[in-house]
Amino acid sequence: MDFLMYPIIFVGLVILFSSFFIVKQQTAVVIERFGRFQSIRNSGLQMKIPIVDRKSGRLSLKIQQLDVIVETKTKDDVFVKLKVSVQYVVIRDKVYEAFYKLEYPHDQITSYVFDVVRAEVPKMKLDDVFVKKDDIAIAVKRELQEAMLDYGYDIIKTLVTDIDPDAQVKAAMNRINASEREKIAAQFEGDAQRILIVEKAKAEAESKRLQGQGIADQRREIARGLEESVEVLNRVGINSQEASALIVVTQHYDTLQAVGEETNSNLILLPNSPQAGSNMLNDMVASFVASNQIGEAMKKQQDKKDDDSK
Repeated sequence: MDFLMYPIIFVGLVILFSSFFIVKQQTAVVIERFGRFQSIRNSGLQMKIPIVDRKSGRLSLKIQQLDVIVETKTKDDVFVKLKVSVQYVVIRDKVYEAFYKLEYPHDQITSYVFDVVRAEVPKMKLDDVFVKKDDIAIAVKRELQEAMLDYGYDIIKTLVTDIDPDAQVKAAMNRINASEREKIAAQFEGDAQRILIVEKAKAEAESKRLQGQGIADQRREIARGLEESVEVLNRVGINSQEASALIVVTQHYDTLQAVGEETNSNLILLPNSPQAGSNMLNDMVASFVASNQIGEAMKKQQDKKDDDSK
């Protein structure tokens, strides 16, 4: 009799322990009784009638993410792959709808993402797809939100996380970008060269101006020195013509001396005899006297014309 009690006790314990079960946090368990929905159990220690009730399924109440890759064509006939990340969650008050109305939620969400993306992207050019990716994400969320609420799912956020054009298109875009940057670099180099030329021209002009000013100052000082020299010679009884001729001859010999100091000079002055200096002095004195006489004659003639006109 005792041996028969052990199996009965064991079976009773098994049935007793199977009546209790634990539901984890952020999880919902669907209980069915003879195949019919009975209740939804949330986190904690729960109890069910053995054999009569059974756990039909579990649903996570955490936010989940589904990544969908869609290949489509843009308005400018470029094939592109978009990766759309959909974050969704089971609504706590609609666990029944989420469990019984929709068998494969991932497939349902994927279908809606394909439908929206292939409706929106063909309206845009490739560049606009990159710029307006947030608009695509908003359109996907709006469409999913309306459709999935009836099935007990809430769409938290949708993101376009990757846009991948065809490899040849990316290579062409990189070449265009590189060409554009080279063009800009060439423009900057041209501007720099133009500025350099302008500044160089300004510097040369300033150098010429200063050089001319220096030459003018030099000649002014030479003239002042000559004037002082003539005044000194006049004090010792030498007239202006003779003084000027003497100064010119002196400069002539100074020039010969400077030329002679250059050992590699090939300059030859003709004539260059000792009496050539005397002849040049006499010629210059005579020319100065003649020019003075001509000047005085022209002045007298002009005065005579002025008197006759009166």
